Amino acid sequence: MPQSLATCLLPQLATPEILANSRVVVIDILRASSTICTALANGSEVVIPCEDVETAHQLKRDAAANPPLLGGERGGVKLPDFDLGNSPREYDEETVSGRSIVFTTTNGTRALHRSVSAAQVAVGCFLNCEAVVDWLESGNQPVVLMCAGTDGHITLEDCLFAGLLADRLVQRNQQLPIDDPTRICLDVYHTAASRLDGTLLQLRSSRGGQNLQNLGMGEDINYCAQVDILDLVPVWDPTANRITPLK
Repeated sequence: MPQSLATCLLPQLATPEILANSRVVVIDILRASSTICTALANGSEVVIPCEDVETAHQLKRDAAANPPLLGGERGGVKLPDFDLGNSPREYDEETVSGRSIVFTTTNGTRALHRSVSAAQVAVGCFLNCEAVVDWLESGNQPVVLMCAGTDGHITLEDCLFAGLLADRLVQRNQQLPIDDPTRICLDVYHTAASRLDGTLLQLRSSRGGQNLQNLGMGEDINYCAQVDILDLVPVWDPTANRITPLK
């Protein structure tokens, strides 16, 4: 079982010392985490996360014989010349099965690269929560939940999921040491969960949720709010820069 549980409410708070020897879960609920999980669940062979757009384009040019799909966004909007945006509903089986995806987003892929010094890195969201909890329970390292935030600001949607994940871990181990940011996320989640559809309503009222609704992508919120519909854990190999499902 985990030695301890800490939460970094923003990637820049995750120092190499915090990450060293830890299992890290990168969280970007609206929407990178949810999209990566969905793509792999629908048969994508690999997701390659890039911090910038030019790197994504270069990777596609380098793989001319077997070009990957380009997926991602800036400001919530699909990038020009990209095959897909950052809506998980775009990454259906017909579109992504058997394909590699080069993926870049405003916040989520940058948060992944921030976790490079961790022992292991997974991608978590409401969709695969229980699978991630089982994976974390199988190890004995410290656990760090890394919230991606938005443009350097803490986001409610990431805190909500961090709270749910923490709640499930604490239920399994009442003596698990947790830090204050984790306690904050637990309080946020418990407050939302105490009301009917409270988590979904909070996701809709969050900054990220409002941005999506303003872009006409409110259905993405409904999709991302579903709990435990995917039974996989995407893990990132920073050396190869590849995200694949845990075998």
